[in-house]
Amino acid sequence: MNLRAPAILLASRQQGETGAIARLLTAEHGLVAGYVAGGRGRQMRAVMVPGNRVALDLASRTASQLPFARLELEHSRAALMTEPLPAAAIQWVCGLTAAALPERNPYRGIYEALDGLLDAITLAPSARGWVIGLIAYETMLLRELGYGGGRPDNAGDFPAQMAALAALERPLAHSLLAGARGDVMAARKLLIERLQRMA
Repeated sequence: MNLRAPAILLASRQQGETGAIARLLTAEHGLVAGYVAGGRGRQMRAVMVPGNRVALDLASRTASQLPFARLELEHSRAALMTEPLPAAAIQWVCGLTAAALPERNPYRGIYEALDGLLDAITLAPSARGWVIGLIAYETMLLRELGYGGGRPDNAGDFPAQMAALAALERPLAHSLLAGARGDVMAARKLLIERLQRMA
């Protein structure tokens, strides 16, 4: 696989002493993974943050080999990782996306929706400005991957939106994330706890 495309960094994990395996979402190629040389080093630390939009250059010699990935930062959301509520939201939506989507299947609508939601989390003065976007994104993932999910109701106050999030928990945990590695729902639980403190 060889490609160059804008991408959203969803997750990374250490590989070797200084390298990292990154999972990224692109509009045209869907979810892809690649080895980032020096991905755990000081120079790449600010780039390897979930939610960042990067320019991705992915190349592999054979189809069975994990591609090598080169990332250049296009839009950083790293500053939000020191803010508990936005950080929890970014960790959840990126973790959800990485766990739910099959690799190398294009989902342009999901890519654009995730990028828009991350922008809303970045720019809104409070969570009240992006919670409805989170509900819409979770609902969209369920619908796009064949687990139903109607259209979210944009009306309603914050308690109604929290109730809508609560209603989405079961289909997310038992349908979309059934069998997913790791406790991805733990990130959502942390986010919901922090949102409830606002109510």
